[in-house]
Amino acid sequence: MKALDDVVKCIKPINYDLMNKAQSKLDNLTKPQGSLGRLEEFAKKIVCITGTLSPTIPNKVIFTIAGDHGVAEEGVSLFPKEVTEQMVYNFLQGGAGVNVISKHIGARVVVVDMGVASDLREEPGLVVKKIGYGTDNMTKGPAMKRDDAIKSIEGGINLIEAELKKNKVDIIGIGDMGIANTTSSSAICSCITGADVVDVTGRGTGIDDEHLEIKIDVIKRSIEINNPDPKDPIDVLSKVGGYEIGGLAGIILGAVAHNIPVVLDGFITTCAALIATTISPISKEYIFGSHNSVEIGHSVALNWMGIEPMFNLKMRLGEGTGACLAISFIETGVKILNEMTTFEDAGVSKEKN
Repeated sequence: MKALDDVVKCIKPINYDLMNKAQSKLDNLTKPQGSLGRLEEFAKKIVCITGTLSPTIPNKVIFTIAGDHGVAEEGVSLFPKEVTEQMVYNFLQGGAGVNVISKHIGARVVVVDMGVASDLREEPGLVVKKIGYGTDNMTKGPAMKRDDAIKSIEGGINLIEAELKKNKVDIIGIGDMGIANTTSSSAICSCITGADVVDVTGRGTGIDDEHLEIKIDVIKRSIEINNPDPKDPIDVLSKVGGYEIGGLAGIILGAVAHNIPVVLDGFITTCAALIATTISPISKEYIFGSHNSVEIGHSVALNWMGIEPMFNLKMRLGEGTGACLAISFIETGVKILNEMTTFEDAGVSKEKN
């Protein structure tokens, strides 16, 4: 717990004093004021996070964390739990959606085993931070021990520390892989936001109406049996969460402690952010929301944190795919700030007062 406490103590508000200066710089570029909309907003936020009026974000990293869930045995997903392991190998071989889009934007993907239900063979690029071989079935008791929930968060923090020792990191995107993790995420979302389970539970991998009813019932029973304390995010994580969700929450906290912006992907990473921002509300200031997922609980979680998504492409893949696309928008905003010509330099007349 000391590592977690130490990181939280390091998290400070972003430098809002630079907001007006960044706005002034944007307003002097060769365009009508505010005409590039949210791209300008992204640039200003990066300025306030990094503390410089000329930020750059060439060093982009996507953390894709995998973990299995014992609740999968309740029939809440179309896919068997073995798919988690199989997809990890797909990530490592460069064949998944996150690999394609991360390559497109020039980001590295770090693949992490935080709780896959088997021992993975050693492959280049795989980071093993295994807390356990999948969580327990949360319909029969807590998904994990409280100590293991803390270990998963601190494991995410350690991932950041280890990465920063090797490489410069300017921005981080987070993604997930884990069969049945939308079930855990819906439970987390309901517990922390207070929303009804029905209003935050979607179809995940594409289940039909019958299986959706099963999934809703599974989540309701899990919450009733475990009675998570919404004011204690570690209690919520331990009772209805997942190892990869804890790891993602730790990455968020570890990154913002180093003044590094974090870009969420879909529903699972946003529920990890619910855990992180309940532990440290200041961390919200460093977070960008990427897309609004098809999962109905995603908008509930984003709204609760006051985070506005950038786009809605009806995506629901996970892995970090949405975060990659969002990083490209953020970098566009930053390049506009740094590379667009001013009225004076271009010899262009400003708008009349």
